[in-house]
Order: sequence, then structure tokens, then C-alpha cells
Amino acid sequence: MSTQTILEPKPLAIEQILHACIAGDSKAQKIIYERFAENMFRHCYRYVKNEQDAEDVLVNGFLKVYDNLTKFEYRGERSLQAWVKRIMINESLMFLRKNRKINFVDSEVLVNVGTRETVNAQMAAEEIYALVLKLPTGYRTVFNLYVIEGFSHKEIADQLGITENTSKSQLSKGKAMLRRVLEKNGIYHAD
Repeated sequence: MSTQTILEPKPLAIEQILHACIAGDSKAQKIIYERFAENMFRHCYRYVKNEQDAEDVLVNGFLKVYDNLTKFEYRGERSLQAWVKRIMINESLMFLRKNRKINFVDSEVLVNVGTRETVNAQMAAEEIYALVLKLPTGYRTVFNLYVIEGFSHKEIADQLGITENTSKSQLSKGKAMLRRVLEKNGIYHAD
């Protein structure tokens, strides 16, 4: 008898896992969940700003992923990740709308700040992320969609049921608020 260790079975290709999910295989669904959940939770949390709500959004998002896999055209793992992310963002926005948590602020106080040092040189990404989470929901939502996700103002307006000008205004106000907080901390940034 050989002293070789028994090799574990070869992992399933992602396409096989997706087909198993479509067939209702709970083990395959768990694999997909475990592969993407941590990253997708961060996306959900960035919008809803509450861990419990983000978990609820994540679970609902994955249910939509499983229900709509037949409509998804697999073109590599990146395409799958982008598709799942899009579902999570949409679920986050639906949660905010449903719970009337998106408040668009009308007052406008813009601050122009001179250049001394760049934000990136003085603050870690986690610190900037924490500041973005403190923005009012309307500002934060538009900021996330525009700056982080790369949506146009037209796409944001369509998703949120607002005008393009409201989207632009909310982004401008959100950036101004971030500038004021950064300036209070002695960090200056120029546009």
C-alpha cells in the first residue's frame, strides 16, 4: 500500500457551480455565497450604514442572484462578480427607498479649499471610508454611485427617481461636506 496522501477532489469550475445553483443545489449556493459575501457585504454597508440592515440586504441580494442565474450570461468570474455587485447595489438602493432613508438635502454650502497637501498623503482609505459613511444618506448614496461605482448622473437619476441636477447637487454638497471635515482636521485638497 502506498503512503501517498489521498488527494482531495478537484474543485468544481465556477460554471459547474452556477449550473448546480440553477438546479437548486444548496451546496453550490453556499459556495457562491462564501466566495462573494464578504466583499458584497462591504458594498451593501457602504449604502445602508447599519450592519444588520446590510446583512438583510446581502441575504435578499443573494436570493435574487440565485433566482436570476438563468438570465446571467457567464463570461468569466469578473463578469459574475460585477453582476452580483450590481444586484447588491440595486438591493441597497431599494432598501433605502423602501425605508425612506434617502433624504436629499436642499441647502447648499460649498467650500473651496486651497491646496497644501493631498488627502491621499495624510489619510488611509479606511479613514476616508469612515468619513463617507458619516455623510447624510442622499449625499452618501450619490457619492458612492458616482465616485466609487462610476455611474453617470443620468444613471443615478434613473435609479433613484431624481433629476440629474439633483444628483449633481447632492454630489457637490457631499464633496463640500467632506472637504469641510478634512479641513477641520488640517487636510486640504484642491479640485
